[in-house]
Amino acid sequence: MIKTFLMNLLLSFIWVALTGSMYYTNFLFGFMLGFAILWIMNRTDEDRRYFYKVPQIISLVFYFVYEMLRANIQVAYDVMTPKYFMRPGIVKYPMNAKTEMEINLLSTMISLTPGTLILDISEDRKTMYIHVMYLNDPEKFVRDTKKGLERRLLEALR
Repeated sequence: MIKTFLMNLLLSFIWVALTGSMYYTNFLFGFMLGFAILWIMNRTDEDRRYFYKVPQIISLVFYFVYEMLRANIQVAYDVMTPKYFMRPGIVKYPMNAKTEMEINLLSTMISLTPGTLILDISEDRKTMYIHVMYLNDPEKFVRDTKKGLERRLLEALR
């Protein structure tokens, strides 16, 4: 999988060198073009995993950016209006993430979203305690995080 990714990057740089245009949009187009070329030329089952992981990683990035923008707007609106809409609370979040990397990435992405902060992770690494600024329904928060961020993250990593 790493070999295919490096080949895709090499094809992207070759595309940028051939076109002579050093813009990120041109690099992204070269990356997509290289992805398509590698997908067409793929002959082994070993490298197919790469072609499933790249769209999952892109989906994770777009979902995270959307959630971060949504939370930023919510916090900015609350700061700019005279009335506070905060309902802070602490949620006990049971994790499906098992490895250190999965737990670390999940906790980092949750903490980077405005309005949430990781307080602690249990000793058995199965539960995360999260402080949430806008907690109307703890079960809904857990359900949305499990079906949204954690599911996408684990699909991209596993």
